[in-house]
Amino acid sequence: MKVIPIHQEEKKIIDLAIANNRQAQKKIYDQFSPKMLGVCRNYISDVHHAEDILLTGFMKVFANLKKFEHKGSFEGWIRRIMIYECIDFIRAKKNHIVHQNNDNIIVSEKESSYEMEDFSIDDIQYLIDNLPDGYKMVFNLYAIEGFKHHEIATMLKISEGTSKSQLSQARKLLQHQIFELKKRLNGTK
Repeated sequence: MKVIPIHQEEKKIIDLAIANNRQAQKKIYDQFSPKMLGVCRNYISDVHHAEDILLTGFMKVFANLKKFEHKGSFEGWIRRIMIYECIDFIRAKKNHIVHQNNDNIIVSEKESSYEMEDFSIDDIQYLIDNLPDGYKMVFNLYAIEGFKHHEIATMLKISEGTSKSQLSQARKLLQHQIFELKKRLNGTK
């Protein structure tokens, strides 16, 4: 019985792309750009900026393909580059990405009882887009990307406690925004 590596085709395309084969590079871009634009949109509200970051990210992907060691998923490797590009963009835009917000938002149990199924994807994206940059960054890295607080702290150059605090505040703010959106959708506001 002959064993054929599952990712042999992927490795071949990567090797061709490393050799500056434009068709292989286009194939990689075409395969991963839709998902990676979604990743960028999770962090960057403006679709035009997200598209710019996507292109910059893919330039880095192709410039660093030699560094991909075929350990783990190629898509995950690309995703990580895109996330770092988003972080760099926000840092450059804000001069810092995470700040402590002193607003105390109190959310009652009634406000947090709504199910996310009550809202469209666009509604949810709108709510996440309206979070302050620091909250949005930590929320996306933790809740969507699955990073641990110590990893987020290292990536964003903040303390682990700040990461946890930013996530907690993001959740409270999202619960409050969900409550307000639900009231508007029900015509009670």
